[in-house]
Amino acid sequence: MEHPTQPAGPLTGLRVLELGQLIAGPFATKTLGDLGAEIIKVEPPGQGDPLRQWRLLHAGTSVWWEVQSRNKQSVAIDLRRPEGREVVRRLAAEVDILVENFRPGTLEGWDMSYEALSESNPGLILLRISGFGQTGPYRDQPGFGVVGEAMGGLRYLSGHPGQVPVRVGVSIGDTLAALHGTIGILAALHERHQNGGRGQVVDVALYEAVFNCMESLLPEYSAFDVVREPAGSALPGITPSNAYPCLDGWVLVAGNGDSIFRRLMQAIERDDLAQDPRFSNNEGRSQHAAEIDAAIGTWTQTLTIAQVLQALQQANVPGGRIYTAADIAQDPHYRARDMILATTTAQGLPLEVPGIVPKLSRTPGSVRRRAPQLGEDTDTVLSALGYDAATLQNLRKIGVIA
Repeated sequence: MEHPTQPAGPLTGLRVLELGQLIAGPFATKTLGDLGAEIIKVEPPGQGDPLRQWRLLHAGTSVWWEVQSRNKQSVAIDLRRPEGREVVRRLAAEVDILVENFRPGTLEGWDMSYEALSESNPGLILLRISGFGQTGPYRDQPGFGVVGEAMGGLRYLSGHPGQVPVRVGVSIGDTLAALHGTIGILAALHERHQNGGRGQVVDVALYEAVFNCMESLLPEYSAFDVVREPAGSALPGITPSNAYPCLDGWVLVAGNGDSIFRRLMQAIERDDLAQDPRFSNNEGRSQHAAEIDAAIGTWTQTLTIAQVLQALQQANVPGGRIYTAADIAQDPHYRARDMILATTTAQGLPLEVPGIVPKLSRTPGSVRRRAPQLGEDTDTVLSALGYDAATLQNLRKIGVIA
């Protein structure tokens, strides 16, 4: 289970209590754990975090679980029971950070508001991730990542004009919220260090995390009354940047810098377009995007992806193939940067998982523990908290812990 030879990471010494489940909260703690923090994950006895059963399973456990829950300890506690909540309150008194992604009001209903928890732990930083935030008229509505993606403006832009909006193929809303939450935690830690050791609440709404990444969407509407529309694989207003057909698939070409565009046109033997004054800057090119895309597509459709990429590389023009999981697994650059790591599950399955991001030069993150089995660390963590064997046995007997 342990990999003690791995470097500890820049967040070594920080203790984090995770009460969340599924994606947003646990992805935030996974990020902190990769960078060295100690993560204590509280799961309900019985089935544990539902993510254990999501998508493809091996020996009854999702292989996704092996990524999301590495570097974590699993403590099985029933938060529906007052005895279980008392155990968690004692844990919360001993950590630096608590992460939860329940519906607003849930902690308060358990008598674990931030005000109550910070009485015994004034330095506590509480990350709260929810669909719509802890305030406002929508705060009590349920909100998963897909709802946040829609309300944040992303879903409307995803797809082709006149067709049903499509979702990004992963839970991007949850992940964006988790990353914003991680940024908030690090900012709160810095402030705590600078100003007397007091903690605070970090409030992240799924829709706001998505909206924060929507670039010029709102300013364009505010200034010009323009509602940005879906555009398929193109990037409207930035030309050329699109997907183009080849003999064996599709290739992405990003030739939207002025000098890059000229090199691209010379590479496809369209020097006339390279010298055309209409296309000397992005504004002019964007007004004639269809003409430029047609010229590039006429060239790419006569070549293989490899031939196109070779020509682009020689011309110093950004381009790339569209990777599948197989492409990622076989790519030497991924492996050269340790972005594919080997692990072994608790059930003995050898597995490749994504590496650590970001990469720090002096104190890099690492995978120090495989993902835990449900309740694997209950006795270890609670014993360190002062629970003796008889108390643990009694709590287990009445179903509070597992």
